[in-house]
Amino acid sequence: MRHNFLAAGLFVVLSLSAAPAFGGVCLGKSMTLDEVVDTINATSGCERAMKVFEDCELSSSGDIRLGAAVEKKCEHDFLGHLGAPQKQAYRRQMRVCDRKYENESGTMYRSFTASCRAQISQRYSRGALKAASPSRAR
Repeated sequence: MRHNFLAAGLFVVLSLSAAPAFGGVCLGKSMTLDEVVDTINATSGCERAMKVFEDCELSSSGDIRLGAAVEKKCEHDFLGHLGAPQKQAYRRQMRVCDRKYENESGTMYRSFTASCRAQISQRYSRGALKAASPSRAR
C-alpha cells in the first residue's frame, strides 16, 4: 500500500514538472500564458477573443490575464461610445463580478471572476455591434 502511495506521488511530481510554466494545451498546441494573451490580442474582434479565452482558460488565477485581454479587446467596440450613465452601468456590472466570489478562497474563483467580467464585456460589444449594423428588412 505504501509503495502505491509513493508511486502516485512521484507520478504527480513528474507530471507537474513536465508541463510548461503557466501554460497548457490551447488551440491544439502547447502554449504559455503569455502566448495565449498574445493570441487574444491578435484576434480580429471580441467574439474571437472570447473563443480563445474559452478554449484556453486554465480554471485558475492565470485566467485573470486572459480575461483582461478579452475585456480590452471587447471594450474597443463600445467603451468610447458609451455615455456617462452607460459607463456607470458597465462598471457596476463589472463590480458585481468582482464581489461575487471575493470571499471564496482558491484560484478557481479568480477564474470565475475573470470569466464573468469577460462575458459582461462581450455582451456590451455584441450590443454595440448590433446597434451599429444596418437594420434588416422584415
